[in-house]
Amino acid sequence: MEARASLSYARIAPRKVKIVIDLIRNKPVGEALAILKYTPKAAAEIVEKLLNSAIANAENNHDMDLESLYVSEIYANQGPTLKRIRPRAQGRAFRIRKRTSHITLVLKEKE
Repeated sequence: MEARASLSYARIAPRKVKIVIDLIRNKPVGEALAILKYTPKAAAEIVEKLLNSAIANAENNHDMDLESLYVSEIYANQGPTLKRIRPRAQGRAFRIRKRTSHITLVLKEKE
């Protein structure tokens, strides 16, 4: 039995999210929430909301025991890139890539 939560089109680059999600992979949910609460990264807040959503899904939809839940899978894939232009000297333009992420989190119960 597993509980999932996913977030699509998060306006943060996947490489920035991966730094945070590597901290909580294979951790119990209580410990994972504590780590995210005190991680000073922009992605920590996004991943914390996603983890709370997955916990709620586990509790309400699958009748899973909160004490035995752990983060079994978590990954961030690249979403579409928003292309913007920054004016530069002598009429030139530089491309700015605003990257997006698709983050998926899976919780399972320890046996």
